[in-house]
Amino acid sequence: MPKPNHILVIRFSAMGDVAMTVPVLRALTTQHPELQITVVTRAFFKPFFQDLENVQVYEADLKGKHKGVLGLYKLARQLKGLRFDTVADLHNVLRSNILKFFFLGKKVVQLDKGRAEKKALTSGQSFHQLKTTHQRYADVFEALGYAIDLSNSIFSKPKPLTELLDEFISNQHFKTIGIAPFAAHQSKMYPLDQMEEVISRLSKDYNVVLFGGGTKEIPVLNQFEAKYKNVKSVAGKLNLEDELVLISNLDLMLSMDSGNAHIAAMLGKKVITIWGVTHPFAGFAPFNQPKDYALVADKDKFPLIPTSVYGNKFPEGYENAAGSISIEEVIQKVNSVIPASAGI
Repeated sequence: MPKPNHILVIRFSAMGDVAMTVPVLRALTTQHPELQITVVTRAFFKPFFQDLENVQVYEADLKGKHKGVLGLYKLARQLKGLRFDTVADLHNVLRSNILKFFFLGKKVVQLDKGRAEKKALTSGQSFHQLKTTHQRYADVFEALGYAIDLSNSIFSKPKPLTELLDEFISNQHFKTIGIAPFAAHQSKMYPLDQMEEVISRLSKDYNVVLFGGGTKEIPVLNQFEAKYKNVKSVAGKLNLEDELVLISNLDLMLSMDSGNAHIAAMLGKKVITIWGVTHPFAGFAPFNQPKDYALVADKDKFPLIPTSVYGNKFPEGYENAAGSISIEEVIQKVNSVIPASAGI
């Protein structure tokens, strides 16, 4: 069977998982320039792929015209018009499986999520590094005949800051840190009182740009902005495209195990992550980061970590496990990765 030259890639959500496809697709299309890729995803994520060669995005309206089985049938008919050769399902959920059903006759390779290994990890039967999500994505393309080397990545240069974005950089003589204090579950977050102390101390030597977006998050981030010099919040003020440009100009992102970590990593930024009840061993560490950039909760105090892959399951008393990482440890890690440039 001849190699495909047009691959349909399915990955509907979530934000971090979609962002993790970007470095893999960049490596794929750089190492195999003859390939054409169409990514089927939500319209919101389209800006993630804007700098990739030979990659186009087909928007799936999963809450509107492509909702339900009938909607997915309609989506499948529209996609067939693109004349793709094979399907790479990087999601492997009920919705993507229904969509693939309508591509009868096409070769399909789907993501192996490693559920058994992850169950062993979260149940305490094993504790070792599992295959990364990025490598699991790469394995799908290798099964289609396109091996990918993820070890030598190329990233785009930072994009010029517009006048609007330049306002978020308080002090031109300081290096700039992005901080994303929130996550989908509290159990994945650094306690906010400790995070405030980190922001307070870092803002004396760095520009601090705060990222977040939920209705409960915006007031908290605005409060930090009002309280500390050299601190700016982008929450609710920028669209995704502008946020990507701003993130591309950061010297470092400090994030929870969440989407912002993966967005910064896909743009080639240095990313320090804070982990609560989840753990990098499950394979969700941001792309291309040294292992010591992941600050993990104290396993002596919280021996059952990781309690789940996504942070949605944990025993009583584990809610603030990330708080076992000291403020001093966070500050020292930032200073070691990007020493402050005050006085330059």
